[in-house]
Amino acid sequence: MNVQRLKSTVTGAALALGALAAATGVAACGGTAQGAAAGKPTFVIGQQESGIVSLVRDSGALKGAPYNIKWAVFPFGPPLVAAAASGQIDLGDVGDVPPINGAAHQLGFKVIGAENYAQATDFLIVPAGSKITSLADLRGKRVGVPIGSSAHGFLLNAVKSAGLSPQSVHFVNLAPAALQTAFRSGDVDAAALWNPQVALDVENGARILLAGHPPLDPNVGFYVGADKDLSNPTRRAQLADLLARLGRAYHWGKEHQSVWIKDVEQETGIDAKTAATQVRSNLLEVAPVTPAIVKTEQGLAQTFYQAGQISRTVSVAGIVDNLLPTAKGAH
Repeated sequence: MNVQRLKSTVTGAALALGALAAATGVAACGGTAQGAAAGKPTFVIGQQESGIVSLVRDSGALKGAPYNIKWAVFPFGPPLVAAAASGQIDLGDVGDVPPINGAAHQLGFKVIGAENYAQATDFLIVPAGSKITSLADLRGKRVGVPIGSSAHGFLLNAVKSAGLSPQSVHFVNLAPAALQTAFRSGDVDAAALWNPQVALDVENGARILLAGHPPLDPNVGFYVGADKDLSNPTRRAQLADLLARLGRAYHWGKEHQSVWIKDVEQETGIDAKTAATQVRSNLLEVAPVTPAIVKTEQGLAQTFYQAGQISRTVSVAGIVDNLLPTAKGAH
């Protein structure tokens, strides 16, 4: 198994996604592919740490696959979309905002599948002893968030629901690791982030101000694919097969959570309690991109544009190239 950690730090109000893609470097994805067999084509999967690398192995999801896979682990979604757009990875697993941000920057990729989460994935947290008890209390405060991530969308919707805006609440753009450091040192008043980081902070006394649930957070993620693969009929069919196999791995993990927890411990180095929280956050179903999902994502894209978080409107339907079969009458 080959797990390469592609580290990227995003700074500034706007994401320089093209440069970020170049910075990750396709050479970092070298090594032996999972399930490697001579003569088979290889797919590079961009992934955030979730235990899925080991879970795919333990579930046997790749048994009989007509291809090999390599893994490239990213700290969060925006650089992952950029890597897919540049052809450095073939498939990427991201939240609901990275495709919007990538489309606003006119990157070449497509949304090819969806992930429906069973529980909240994004959270708004405050330090122990904080006087912030409601969303309204965020006015004038510094809230750390990885700009362009799913947590960014959740935070934007949350402050909007309280009659606030990014102008009345200071969004501080920090990559996940830097955000945790800033949160613990008191450099920000609150943070919008996900597990396992949130679970670790809560263990250290942080308080969850708000957990992400519809309509503020749709609890939907996406798989993005590289245009170079989607335009090749053989690679396209293999990508669809790979998505289905990943879905089976997650289903197996749901039925074997004790194994999945150990996989997360192995991949991330976190303790069993935190790993269990991480697994609960990652209970999901790999699914087609339905019209209902497109409608919800389009609403989020409009919110981003109207709030000045992206510089141009985005047509979500225009970046969807669904590879999984949609049930007749799905909505």
